[in-house]
Amino acid sequence: MNGGSSPATQIRKGHVESPHWSPMDLPETLAAGSRSFRENVVLAARCLGQAVSAAITGRLAWTLMLVLLMITTIGSAQVSSPFVQLDRSDTTAGYLASLLINEVPFPGERAYMSETDTKDAMLQILWVLHSRIHQIPPGYLQQHIAGVQSQDIIDVITGAGGRRQCEGFYRNAAGQFVTDARVQKRINYLLGIANSGGKPGRFAGLLNHAQGLARAYVKDGIAGADRYAGLKQVGALGVTGHAYSWMTDVDSYHPGGNFVFIPDADDGSLGGNRFFTLRKAPK
Repeated sequence: MNGGSSPATQIRKGHVESPHWSPMDLPETLAAGSRSFRENVVLAARCLGQAVSAAITGRLAWTLMLVLLMITTIGSAQVSSPFVQLDRSDTTAGYLASLLINEVPFPGERAYMSETDTKDAMLQILWVLHSRIHQIPPGYLQQHIAGVQSQDIIDVITGAGGRRQCEGFYRNAAGQFVTDARVQKRINYLLGIANSGGKPGRFAGLLNHAQGLARAYVKDGIAGADRYAGLKQVGALGVTGHAYSWMTDVDSYHPGGNFVFIPDADDGSLGGNRFFTLRKAPK
C-alpha cells in the first residue's frame, strides 16, 4: 500500500481508466458516489467497454450482463412518471377537474383548512352541478336555477348567451369550452409543486382527488353523499334540500333570488366557499 487512493476511490473520482479497477466494482462505485444521471451513464458506458473487452478474451463474459443491468437500473431510478397527470382541459373530465381545482384552496392559500375540508368542498361543488341538472325541485325550472336548459354539465359550468355561471369558465366564439389564462396558470403552478420532490404529497393528493371525482362522474355519475340532501329548514324558512349554488365565503356575496344561505351549523361553509339551497316555496 502506498497511502494513495484505492482503485475504487479513483473510480469514484472519475478515473475509470485505472488498470486496477474492474467492472466487478461497478455496483459499489455507483452506490458510494453522488453524481448526476449523465455522469452515471458515462461511467456505466466506460465500464461497458471494459466488460466487452473482457468478454471478448473470455475472462469476464458474464460481466457484460451485469453492466447492462446496472445501466437499466440507473435509468429507471432517474426517470419516473409524474405524480399527477390531469386530463386535457378540452375533455369533459379534464374541464370538470379544472373547475373543482380552481374553486377550492390548496395548502398555503387563503381559507385553506385541511385536505379533508378541500376534498369535501370539491364533492359538494360537484353535487351543485349535478343537482342543477337532475334535482330540480317542484316549483322551479332549470333555467331559473342554472341559467341554462341543458343536460350537459359543460353547459351548466359555462352558462349560455354570454352569461357565465362559473367565473373564468366559458365557451369561446368557436363554441369551445375554455378557461381564462389565470385559471390555467394556477393549475400549472399547483402541478409544479405536486410533481416535485421524491414522493407525492398533499398537493398531488388533492389534484388526483379532483381528477378522480371528475373521471368517475363522467363515467358512472355522482358518488358520495350530498350532505345537504336532507336539509329541510334554515331558521324558520322551509327549504328544498340540496345545494344549488356556491360563492366565495364572504358575507356580502349572495346569489339573490330564492337562494338561501346554508349556515355553519349545517356545514354551509367548505373549502372557503358558502353553499346555498333554495326556498321550498319560490317567491
